[in-house]
Amino acid sequence: MAKKLDIAFKEAYRISSTTTIKLPPDVMLQLYAYYKQATKGRNYQQPSGDVELRNAFKLNAWFQLSQISEDDAKKEYIKLVNKYLINY
Repeated sequence: MAKKLDIAFKEAYRISSTTTIKLPPDVMLQLYAYYKQATKGRNYQQPSGDVELRNAFKLNAWFQLSQISEDDAKKEYIKLVNKYLINY
């Protein structure tokens, strides 16, 4: 199961990282947070970027997902990609 999930997650990431669709900021923040939780778990690190306020929002969104597993974060990430980029 994890193998199929990993393949689907990588494909969802490919789609989201190459899209030209302009997503609302809250959806972009959700994608960021789920991606980080899926790939880093609770190994928090300061987001890259020059805007401190934006970085604070990113980190806070990630912190809010600390109770979900990496696999569940992958599933939620895939759902968001399907909702906003596949079935758009």
